Amino acid sequence: MSKKYFSFPYLIWMIGFTIIPLALIFVYGVTDRQGHFTFNNITAITESVHYNALILALLLALAATLICLFMAYPLSMILCNMSVNQNSIVVFLFILPMWMNFLLRTMAWQTLLSKNGVINSVLSFFGLPEFNIMNTSYAIILGMVYNFLPFMVLPIYNSLVKIDPQIIDAARDLGANKWSTFQKIILPISLPGVISGITMVFVPALTTFVISDLLGGGKIQLIGNIIEQEFKQGSNWNLGSGLSIVLMLFVFVSMAFTTNLDEEEAGGGTW
Repeated sequence: MSKKYFSFPYLIWMIGFTIIPLALIFVYGVTDRQGHFTFNNITAITESVHYNALILALLLALAATLICLFMAYPLSMILCNMSVNQNSIVVFLFILPMWMNFLLRTMAWQTLLSKNGVINSVLSFFGLPEFNIMNTSYAIILGMVYNFLPFMVLPIYNSLVKIDPQIIDAARDLGANKWSTFQKIILPISLPGVISGITMVFVPALTTFVISDLLGGGKIQLIGNIIEQEFKQGSNWNLGSGLSIVLMLFVFVSMAFTTNLDEEEAGGGTW
């Protein structure tokens, strides 16, 4: 039997759960409720409420991605410098929260950040001012960073742990200081992991609506919230699909940009 036949289950899965849903979104997005062809659902992104929600989602997703990057890279380097036993335990503890449901993890932050929550109760006990960021953009960014940080750490860590220590030793023997070694060797080799982590954090952060619902209190509308409302509350699948097409375009552009950076680095290098 040819090996290509083993791909049939995968093809069936892709057709049933990826291609057909995307095709339906496209059909709904370019038609009105009467089934007539139109681009109004896509151009609706230019309306102020939709445009502002998209820009805010882009800004918050970018902020969360940068914070995750600046937190994940040093942490990944620390993990690489640990002994094998310590390394395994810390990585396990870091991944452990991911085994819990995404919704429950986010709701836990509701309890922590609420006015009478755990954090403010502790601050009040010590006579310190309250920490009120609930229902703000800061709370949403915090929720994004908490939920998506592991997706930045793991690819960077996997890239760093594969670096041959002899390469670094050779650079030191040739007179390179720590900064030069990092800039010329460690960073270029780990860049594919960095780019993968950026993609894995930015895309879900841009499209999320659960985090902004729970930690934003419904007061901060991201493009994901508006799309969800069009499908679930407004029953306007056509407009929701049109806005989804625009959002997918931004996702594809960001993925193409990071992929291009990865290919340039792989082809050119900075050695």
